[in-house]
Amino acid sequence: MKKSILIVLAAILIILIPGCNKSSENYGTGRMTIKITDAPFPIEKIESAWVTITKVEMRKAGDGIPDGNPFITITEDTTVFDLIDLRNGVTADLADDIEIPAGKYNLVRLYVNEAGLVTKDGVSHKVKVPSGGQTGIKIFIRPEITVEGGLTSELLIDFDLSRSFILRGNPDKPAGINGFIFKPVIRAVNNTTTGRIEGVVTDTVNAPINEAEIWLEQDTIVSTTFSDASGHYAFLGVPAGTYSLSAVKENYDTLTYSGIKVTEGNRTIRDFILKIK
Repeated sequence: MKKSILIVLAAILIILIPGCNKSSENYGTGRMTIKITDAPFPIEKIESAWVTITKVEMRKAGDGIPDGNPFITITEDTTVFDLIDLRNGVTADLADDIEIPAGKYNLVRLYVNEAGLVTKDGVSHKVKVPSGGQTGIKIFIRPEITVEGGLTSELLIDFDLSRSFILRGNPDKPAGINGFIFKPVIRAVNNTTTGRIEGVVTDTVNAPINEAEIWLEQDTIVSTTFSDASGHYAFLGVPAGTYSLSAVKENYDTLTYSGIKVTEGNRTIRDFILKIK
């Protein structure tokens, strides 16, 4: 099924690092590094896709909430990310080696005060971020993640930019793109219970296919990404399970594989060879 709007994958990788490298061990806290990764939308017409993140918080669950406030501030540094540079496993630091209390966390609050895209014709499309800079974008962690002293936990926050950046207008018509509406759709997964899928997309003479759209599905679409100039694609933070994987490119036959198994901590390789219609 070919969607009318191209879909991209964006993700923030949060790595919770233990404090055991410090001279004094403190098993009541863990440490955190946050990285961000992405793929652009719509890929063939976008020069840059950016977000400005001003603050990241995580919500502590259960007992042991400090000062009665369940939210722990991870970072308050303002950082602008050009998401078009971050795709297929490439990451950038959002916060690095931040100490946080040990315990269970069930929600992330991401403060995004600005976002937008620049098309290849040089036109900038700034979007309104509903309450993102004031109350934050709330993302439930399912299942909740546990931070323990002496152990490492990882959390992956995955933006679905196809639904987050909604295209106004038709880029293939004379009127062209008429802006974007920003309605963030984001998932958060415990990366310690996930794997990854990657591979290359080529044609029948083994030439790499750039900008092929890859769909990862179970009952519905879980995530999507695009192949790069070398034909490579990758999905990070895929929960263990069985999936279908499809590659779509204009003027080529769509190819779908079913029964793709992902196991915790492992990499699944699936290459595509697409035939010209």
